[in-house]
Amino acid sequence: QAHLAESGGGWVQAGNSLRLSCEGSGFTFSGGSMAWFRRAPGKEREIVAAIKWNGAATYYTDSVKGRFTISRDNAKATLDLQMDNLKPEDTAIYYCAASTRFRLVAERAGQYDIWGQGTQLVVSS
Repeated sequence: QAHLAESGGGWVQAGNSLRLSCEGSGFTFSGGSMAWFRRAPGKEREIVAAIKWNGAATYYTDSVKGRFTISRDNAKATLDLQMDNLKPEDTAIYYCAASTRFRLVAERAGQYDIWGQGTQLVVSS
């Protein structure tokens, strides 16, 4: 059974860094695009970053460009999100997602069919 498990969330002060990790199992991890989404309190889910099946291309939403870095290790079946210079507006539940249908960088939630349970990040000012 396909499964994604996020880890690394927590509480951090603004300006600091944190790294989220996601481990996949039960499916071909290298088969498609992967992404991090987030849902902030009172807001809709939004994409944060996405990465092509082989890591050769990435996408970032404007608000995290230059601060966040997405990476994947297909051999280890892991997806990471390095978050630097965190801001209070980054506070959200972060979700890892995998697509079994789209190999290039997929930017829409509907293109992903495997989702993790989420990990909470709180950034205090």
